[in-house]
Amino acid sequence: MRRGAVRGCPLRGLLLAAALCGAAARPAAAPLLCNVSLDSPAEERWLPVLRHFDPAFLRAAVARVIDETVPKWFHDVIRPIAAELESFMPQPFAGEIRGLCEALGVSLGDGVLLNFAYESTAFCTSIIAQDDKGNIYHGRNLDYDFVDILSKITIDVQFIKSGQIAYRGTTFLGYVGLWTGQSPHKFTISGDEREGGSWWENAIAAFLNRNYPVSWLIRDTLSRAEDFQSAVLRLADIPIIAEVYYIVGGVSPKEGMVITRNRRGPADLWPLDPLGGAWFRVETNYDHWTTPPPCDDRRTPAMKALNATGQQNINFDTLFQVLSVKPVLNNSTVYTTVMSAAFPEKYQTWIRTMKWSK
Repeated sequence: MRRGAVRGCPLRGLLLAAALCGAAARPAAAPLLCNVSLDSPAEERWLPVLRHFDPAFLRAAVARVIDETVPKWFHDVIRPIAAELESFMPQPFAGEIRGLCEALGVSLGDGVLLNFAYESTAFCTSIIAQDDKGNIYHGRNLDYDFVDILSKITIDVQFIKSGQIAYRGTTFLGYVGLWTGQSPHKFTISGDEREGGSWWENAIAAFLNRNYPVSWLIRDTLSRAEDFQSAVLRLADIPIIAEVYYIVGGVSPKEGMVITRNRRGPADLWPLDPLGGAWFRVETNYDHWTTPPPCDDRRTPAMKALNATGQQNINFDTLFQVLSVKPVLNNSTVYTTVMSAAFPEKYQTWIRTMKWSK
């Protein structure tokens, strides 16, 4: 399970870095853009989105992800009682899962398990960077198994409140959390998995203690936080069911942070330090103070490409190119998103659909 878009880059240095890292051109397409009304009842708000998809395909996708991700022993024990967990879930997530399950004709237990299963395996690369004018850019590749399925159900969602875009994110249809999102003119967030043990052994116990799934906290923060600082506080302090890295970008210079999370609180806060020369931060799936394993070192190629680009040249297009360098972009990359809360209309996601050429 792992880790991804491409257009011509005018920067000679970045082209050289891409060549050295073995980047290969891959077509990319924008996902379906959907509106979800937060003014509608939770059980009904995803129904207009479902009309764009084949219900039989979605049912088959749910079954495959659960069967191949959730351990059979856990599935057999939990599936009959998973529906009872709805009483322990915060709204609007419980209502949204129920509404999706009823519309698709799948059990509520499977709907709960599907959302738990996605919580465990988001291998990613996230980058936060500040240009020489003080603009903050945020990019991410989300890597996952089941690329053949997930590339077909990846959607960009505008969450509408009182006729306005309250926040925006990228997700998989049926999954009510967000690993990638933006609150316009406030902040951006991405989440990367952090290894913290077998999720199925502790997720239910943590959930019974009212801890948030990690992607639900992203969405809740996008909905509630008023600025970068309040977003960082929420993401750092609220108990969650699994360890994770939260990467946050703001709208003002120096507003960039990698939050390394334990379940109960922060393990580390790693801010941008542009005055000290640290104009970018790269987070994959390993603590930044450790060395990533050679078999999965996406950090070093990303840093080389960023340094080749230079702070004066970083922008949406060049950040996209950095995220297109192999193995930052790889055969498990489902989508690439670039965003900046100060320029919310520039939010852009690409689905990565082809394997590397030989």
